[in-house]
Amino acid sequence: MKTISHWIGGKPVEGTSGRFSPIYNPATGDQEKQLTLATVDEVDAAVATAKAAFESWGQSSLAKRTAILFKFRELLDAHRDEVAELISAEHGKVHSDALGEVARGMEIVELACGISVQLKGELSTQVSTRVDVASIRQPIGVVAGITPFNFPAMVPMWMFPLAIACGNTFVLKPSEKDPSASYRLAELLAEAGLPDGVFNIVQGDKVAVDRLLEHPDVAAVSFVGSTPIAKYIQLKAVEHDKRVQALGGAKNHMLVLPDADLDFAADQAINAAYGSAGERCMAVSVVVAVGDTGDELVGKIAERAKNLRIGPGNDPASDMGPLITREHRDKVASYVASAAEQGAEVVVDGTGYTVEGHENGFFLGVSLLDKVPVTADAYKDEIFGPVLCVVRADTYEDAIKLINGSRWGNGTAIFTRDGGAARRFQLEVQAGMVGVNVPIPVPVGYHSFGGWKDSLFGDLHIYGNDGVAFYTQGKVITTRWPDPADGGINLGFPSNS
Repeated sequence: MKTISHWIGGKPVEGTSGRFSPIYNPATGDQEKQLTLATVDEVDAAVATAKAAFESWGQSSLAKRTAILFKFRELLDAHRDEVAELISAEHGKVHSDALGEVARGMEIVELACGISVQLKGELSTQVSTRVDVASIRQPIGVVAGITPFNFPAMVPMWMFPLAIACGNTFVLKPSEKDPSASYRLAELLAEAGLPDGVFNIVQGDKVAVDRLLEHPDVAAVSFVGSTPIAKYIQLKAVEHDKRVQALGGAKNHMLVLPDADLDFAADQAINAAYGSAGERCMAVSVVVAVGDTGDELVGKIAERAKNLRIGPGNDPASDMGPLITREHRDKVASYVASAAEQGAEVVVDGTGYTVEGHENGFFLGVSLLDKVPVTADAYKDEIFGPVLCVVRADTYEDAIKLINGSRWGNGTAIFTRDGGAARRFQLEVQAGMVGVNVPIPVPVGYHSFGGWKDSLFGDLHIYGNDGVAFYTQGKVITTRWPDPADGGINLGFPSNS
């Protein structure tokens, strides 16, 4: 059985703990690999390697950094199908979805390739006689990333390209459920010429996480995952004097007004609720139907839901793959049963679904729940699976009150033809990312991703301008010089090396 190990100092490093975690193929239910779990000493070795590499990498030129990132982008593009196959095999999502994940991660690589613009600084001349003031940003040192199972390639790429472009070194702790994609990224970074020790991976569980949070040489920690763990990450990191950005869970609402194109809204609800088997922090998990739209909209969603093709991620005919583990599948299914007991109407029941030839896979059909009480567990909890709740609201005012009453504020969307209503919504709704006729408003790479309330812990969002600010620290330099008479002759062409 193949064992996935650590990546430290530009090469594979075998684990010594004797502890392993199984890696399953969710489509078959079979264990196909195992992951070695790091010891505290192995985490310390990765951090020490990154710290040593920072001495030169932090002083390297922007030209060198961006040249390597351009090469990495080229290699990633050439191997995108291979990376997508690794994602499908361990996560279960269909190949087209995995390719989309790689493409969205590449957006941040491309942003990092232009880091020279982000780091060019500011200059004010003659603020006083012969006095100039400049503002610059410098790297902060060793930074860590702790990433979730649902986007094993994209979320790490939300972090490390900007971090290393800014001159930091990086230690990644990926999910133990699907680590192979990030491991392949490490190999491609090495092939692109990234110096040894700039990017490292420690495989592990809470032992590795806690050591990264406690280690005195780790300056900052980025995290994406569930709200309880995000809270833990923030408290633990701040306790040890670290900068932290911790993105938590969500319960994303999609508001549909009576004037909306209901066919279009139904299509988008299907895409946003059931894509990647609902294992997305930006998935639409609640549709709020306003006025008399509910019955017609629910009928259209149900018609489409029943026609979805569910199967292995490597089958081109599949629209949706399995869930990540058997335990998670069973937990998601339990919400459908409890919703019925708590007053919801089960319009489409996906529990008990099996795929012929893959009876042991972690498959679950899509479920649609209508008239869900806000007191039901299916409404209150982040389910993280292919279960869509529909809640009715009499007016726009009732709907906005419902949405703003949620303890989460990651993403939200409104479907309408009314520009005034859309503008009002985007100003009044309490969420970090808003879509207008866009169900999953994940920002492009040069804007930042992040929510409000219990969806974000820490002051800065991830990637975009916030990402650059998070991975750098500002410095202001005030200078006074006499007017020099520069001398010497050099006819060589100026170089940026």
